[in-house]
Amino acid sequence: MQSQPEHDPAGDGGDRGDGERDPQFATTLARGLEILRCFTPDDVLLGNNQLAARTRLSRPTVSRFTYTLTQLGYLRTDADSGKYALGPAVLSLGYPMLASIALRQMARPGMAELAAHVRGAVSMGVRDRLNVVYVETSRSRNVLSRQFSDIGMTHPMIASAMGHAYIASCTPAVRNGLLNTIRVTMPREWERHGPALAENIERYQQDGFCSSHGEFLPGFFSVGVPMHIAALRETYMFNCVLPSTSAPTGRLESDVGPRLVALVRSLQVA
Repeated sequence: MQSQPEHDPAGDGGDRGDGERDPQFATTLARGLEILRCFTPDDVLLGNNQLAARTRLSRPTVSRFTYTLTQLGYLRTDADSGKYALGPAVLSLGYPMLASIALRQMARPGMAELAAHVRGAVSMGVRDRLNVVYVETSRSRNVLSRQFSDIGMTHPMIASAMGHAYIASCTPAVRNGLLNTIRVTMPREWERHGPALAENIERYQQDGFCSSHGEFLPGFFSVGVPMHIAALRETYMFNCVLPSTSAPTGRLESDVGPRLVALVRSLQVA
């Protein structure tokens, strides 16, 4: 079993209110960044009214932020609707972060091999507050949908096998703090996925991985394994997703899970 992370490298879950009580916290900067976080693959175009509703900021304040972000290239204006979309400057911010993760290059061959074996997808992620964001992914030739296995995609930790693996690998003190934050800030998700998380915490202690039999994405099974690198004070997460039709009863536990654990351990040794 891997050593458990003794720290919470991404904070307590991103409670913006706590940050605003910190005298070192730049509230204006935080609010501008929150506007950028409003955009999702399902909401690529948003107007000032929609952004004001999502950030709970006044419309004049949002208008100033969107104007500034547009001038800087982080937003662009859609010619047809007049709404805003993310601009190329956002992408240029992300690349240096991805390029700095040497583990991505090391993991690619093993991830591709496992993806081909299970006829699914293998992804690597990092924590972003209460979410998991993909930083690398490999898909088998039958190509699973990019909707849930592409670089930059995010999923709530409470609703992903790799997120469960991260939570399960934490020390009890860190885990309890994280669970309390999820319970308070994401009550619907907690009610829906909390029982499965409790089961996965027990499963991780025994088997070294967490699993999902379609609870997160109907028709797809998944397993998740954490990888803690003490020298970097960072925990990476790996998952393996495959169609339920390719996972007969017991395959996750007898084949897919142990293979993902073996991949992560080999990377940790390397």
